[in-house]
Amino acid sequence: MTGREEKKANNLFFLCSLIEYIGRKTNNHRNVIVNAIGKDDLQHYFDLADVYHSENMDKLMFEIIETHNIENGIFDNVANAKYSIPTHWDIGKVYKRLIIDVHKKENKPLIDTLSEVYNSWLSRKIEDFNSSVYYESPEYLLQSYLKGENL
Repeated sequence: MTGREEKKANNLFFLCSLIEYIGRKTNNHRNVIVNAIGKDDLQHYFDLADVYHSENMDKLMFEIIETHNIENGIFDNVANAKYSIPTHWDIGKVYKRLIIDVHKKENKPLIDTLSEVYNSWLSRKIEDFNSSVYYESPEYLLQSYLKGENL
């Protein structure tokens, strides 16, 4: 371990932040981005996150959009937000924690867990910046996810 986090957690943080960044720029729900990239390429970006994080985020985003034919959508949670907007790094951290917690609990491969979390009902709640779900504690998010509803 170098730094404050394990490499796996840091790579996942970068990947989740990248997904959020692409989703905002293309006005798509985050599961659209995850599904367009696919598990194999998500694994690739995860494995090389320590290299990719040194690149320009916009350059990487445009390469991914082009490679995976991600079209613009109509979901603009940033423009629709009535309150302070969390950064893509803030939301990346929320997803990173939730994915790691679910991964530990369900003992599934990390990228499978990532895909399941982003395709869950809870992802739609997290990306609603007019709610307070993304501010909730990691334990609350985990228990809500496992139960299948907000507690």
